[in-house]
Amino acid sequence: MLRFFNNFFYVTLVVSFLSNAYVFSAEPTKVSPDFFEKEVQPILQAHCFSCHGAEKKVKGGLDMSSREALLKGGDNGAVVSIEKPDSSIMVDAIRHGERKMPPKGKLPSSQIEILEKWIKAGVPYSAGKVVAKHHGPPKVDAEARNFWSYKPVKNPAIPKVKNQAWVKNPIDAFILSKLEQNELTPALPAEKTALLRRLYFNVIGLPPTFEEVESFLRDDSPDAYEKRVDNLLNSRHYGEHWARHWLDLVRYAETNSFERDGIKPNAWKYRDYVIKSFNSDKPYNEFIKEQLAGDELEKITRDSLVATAYFRLGIWDDEPADRDLAYFDQLDDIVSTTGQTFLGTTIGCARCHDHKIDPFPQKDYYRFMAFFHGINSYGNGPASQRVVDGDLQDLKGVINPGRKPDIKKLQELEIKAQEHERLSNDINRQIGRIEDDFRAKLPGGQNDDFKQDIHKPILFEKHLGKLVTVEEYKRWKDLTAKREELKKTRPLIRETSLAVIEQGPKARETFILTRGMPAAKGDKVEPGFPSVMVSENIPELKIPEQDPTARSSGRRKVVADWIASDSNPLTARVMANRLWQFQFGRGIVRSSSNFGYMGTPPTHPELLDYLASQLVANGWKLKPIQRMILTSNAFKMGSQVSPQAAMKDPENDLLSHFDLRRLTAEELRDSILGVSGNLNLKKVDGPSIYPVIPREVLAGQSVPGSGWGKSTPEEAASRSVFVFVKRSLALPILQVFDAPDPDSPCASRFTTTQPAQALALINSEFAGEQAKILAADVAKKSSASPADKVSEILRRTLQRQPKPDEIERGTTFVKDSMNKDSLNEEDAIRRFCLIAFSLNEFIFLN
Repeated sequence: MLRFFNNFFYVTLVVSFLSNAYVFSAEPTKVSPDFFEKEVQPILQAHCFSCHGAEKKVKGGLDMSSREALLKGGDNGAVVSIEKPDSSIMVDAIRHGERKMPPKGKLPSSQIEILEKWIKAGVPYSAGKVVAKHHGPPKVDAEARNFWSYKPVKNPAIPKVKNQAWVKNPIDAFILSKLEQNELTPALPAEKTALLRRLYFNVIGLPPTFEEVESFLRDDSPDAYEKRVDNLLNSRHYGEHWARHWLDLVRYAETNSFERDGIKPNAWKYRDYVIKSFNSDKPYNEFIKEQLAGDELEKITRDSLVATAYFRLGIWDDEPADRDLAYFDQLDDIVSTTGQTFLGTTIGCARCHDHKIDPFPQKDYYRFMAFFHGINSYGNGPASQRVVDGDLQDLKGVINPGRKPDIKKLQELEIKAQEHERLSNDINRQIGRIEDDFRAKLPGGQNDDFKQDIHKPILFEKHLGKLVTVEEYKRWKDLTAKREELKKTRPLIRETSLAVIEQGPKARETFILTRGMPAAKGDKVEPGFPSVMVSENIPELKIPEQDPTARSSGRRKVVADWIASDSNPLTARVMANRLWQFQFGRGIVRSSSNFGYMGTPPTHPELLDYLASQLVANGWKLKPIQRMILTSNAFKMGSQVSPQAAMKDPENDLLSHFDLRRLTAEELRDSILGVSGNLNLKKVDGPSIYPVIPREVLAGQSVPGSGWGKSTPEEAASRSVFVFVKRSLALPILQVFDAPDPDSPCASRFTTTQPAQALALINSEFAGEQAKILAADVAKKSSASPADKVSEILRRTLQRQPKPDEIERGTTFVKDSMNKDSLNEEDAIRRFCLIAFSLNEFIFLN
C-alpha cells in the first residue's frame, strides 16, 4: 500500500508539473511593446508567411499578415482563441500534435515558447500593420528595411538583473536577464581543469600541458584566470588557430579542383597573411579593405596585395565548355562568398531570378557584381600572380617604417634580380627545347597529356631509350631541379604572390543576365549596394574617375569602404556573432552566414547589438571582444543541465549552461601530436606541409600521389593549419573528423559521430605512429612498472592526475594484452596509447 501511495504521489507531482508547464492561465501575459517585432515577426517571416502571407490566395484560407486576419481564422475556423489560448488550434499545430505546422519540421522549443507567449498575450502585432512579405519580386520598402538585421546597430542599455552578484561584465547581464525571465538559473562554474582546457582550445587550439594545469590549480591570485586569458591572446598560436576559422569562411584551398586539380601557386602566403593579421589584432575593417581592395588602397603594401588572393581561392576549370559562363561562375563565387562572409546575406541566390525569400531583386545582384566586373579571369602563371613588393612601400629588410629607402641596397637587389631572371630564362629555354623535341614524337593522346607537368616524367620514362635518350632525360631532370631551386631563391625584390588582377582602369559593362546566362543580356546596370541596406533617398552612387594609367577600376575600394564602414548594419553584427560562435559553439544567430528572413533569429538580439557596438567602439579590434567573452561568467559555466532547463530550453538557446563540444579535426590531430611529444611548433609560416597519406588513399587518384609532395618527418608534424589543402585529396585524419569541403564557404562545421572516426583512432597509420612515439617517450622517461607508464600516458592525454581506478583499469588492459595476446610490454603500452587517444575526455571539451 505504501508503495502504491508513493507511486501515486510521484505521478501526481509529474502531472501537476506538466500542467503548470503547458497550460495557459486565463490572465493575459504582458509583453513589451517591441515583443512582436523583435521576437515573433522573424519566426513568422521565416516559417509561416510563405504560405500564410498577404497574398490573394493563401493556403487553408489563413492569412497571418495582420492581427485582424489571424483572428478571423481560415477555412476550418478560428486558429487562435483569446479567451482560451491553451486550446488554440495554432498551439496544437506548432507543438506538432494532431496538426503539424510548419509541415517540414517542428520549430525549436525556444521559438515555440515565444509563439505560445505571444498567443497568451493576445497575439499583439506592430500597430496592426500588415507584416508579411508578398510572393513574387521581393519588395524593398520601409517594412523590409525594418527587418532586425537591416536596421542600424544601436548600443542597448545593459539590463537590470536580480542576481547582480553573478554579473562579471555586461555579457553576463544580457544572458542572466533572459534566464531570469524564463525562471532559469545559470549552471555552476566549470571545474578549473575543465575550464583551462576549454580556454586553451578555444583560444589557441592546443591542450594545456599537465604542468600548466597544475600551475593554474596552485595559483590562488584573484586574477589567475585573467592572466592566462591575456597570455593566450598574445600567443602566436592564437593567430594559427583563429586563422583556420577564417579560412573556412573564404573557401581556402591551394588547388583548383576539377579533373586536374592544379596547384594555386603561393596560395599559402594568403594563409600566412591571415595568421599574421589575427596575431597583430589588425582592425577588422582594415582586414576587410585589404582583402577586397588591397591593390586600390591609398597605401599599397606587400600584405595588402597578398590579401587580394581572397579573389583567387575559388574553384577553377582550366578547360570549360563555355568560357563566358565559366567567367561569370567565378564572379558568382566572389559575390556569394563576399555576401555570406562579410555581410551574412544570401545575395548569391539572386543570380538567375529575384531572390525567392529575402529582399534582393535580381538587379541588386548584378549591381553588386559590377563592383568586381573589372577582375580578370583566374589563370595559371601571370594571369593570377603579381609582384607584391615592386612598389617598395613595405619591403622587409630594405625600408623601415618612417625612413627613406636604402638606394644602394635596392640597386644591389635589382642586379641580383636581373641575374636571377637571366638564369631562369636560360634554363627555361633549355628545358623547352628538350620538351618540344620529345613532344613532337609523341602520339596524339599522349601529346595532350604531356602538357601537364605531372605527366611529363611518366611519359619520359615510358619512352626512355626509344623517343628520348637516357642522357637527354637526365639532363631534363637536372634542369628542372635547378629551376625549382631557383624558384626557392628568388630575390626579395621579385617576390610574387597569388593576387587579384584587373583589366585596367575601365571595368567591363554589366548587364542583368536572364536566367544567369551570358548570352541573354538584359538591362545595363551600374555598381550599387543592395537596396534594402541603403536609405530610400540616397543619391545614385558615383564611382570616382580613375587615372588612365591605373591598373584597376577603383570600384572594389568603393564597395570595401561601404562594407567596412561603421554605419553598415550587417558587418559588425556578423563578425561579433562569429566571435561568439567560435567561443560558444554556435552563434547568437545560429545561421551565422544568413541574417535574412530564413535565417535563425538571434536568441539574444540586444547582446548581439551590444557586442557589435563594442567592436566598432574598440576600433574594430577583435581581441578586446574576445577578452570580454572569455572573462565572462557565461563562458565559465559548467556543462551540467538542470531539469528545468532541459524541459524549458532543450536546445540551450537561453544559454543556461556551456554546451559540450568535440574537438575540431585540426585540434584533435594537433593534440595527438602534442601529447606524443611530436608536435613541431617551430614552423610559423612558409610553404605548406605534406604529412604522409596511406598508399591505399593515394591509389584513388588517376595518377596516385600526383600533387602531393613529401615533407620531412619533422615538418610533417607541424600544426594542421599548415597542411597543404588539396581539393581532390584530403588528409584522412582531418577528413574523417569533419574538416570542411573547401569548394564553398563553410560558416559552421558539421560534427558527426560515426564508426570511421573510431577506426581512424585505432587503426590508422597516423594514430599508430603517434602511439608508438608516445609509448617510446614514456618508456624513455620512466623505466618503472606498467602502472607508472599508464599513469603518465593518462596524465598527458587528460591533462590531470588520473584516479587510482583509472590507472588500475589501464594496467589491467596492458597486462591482459601481454598475457592473453602474447604482446611484449612495449607493444601493450603502445596499444594502450591508442585507447587513450580514443577517450571521450580527450576528444571532447566538457
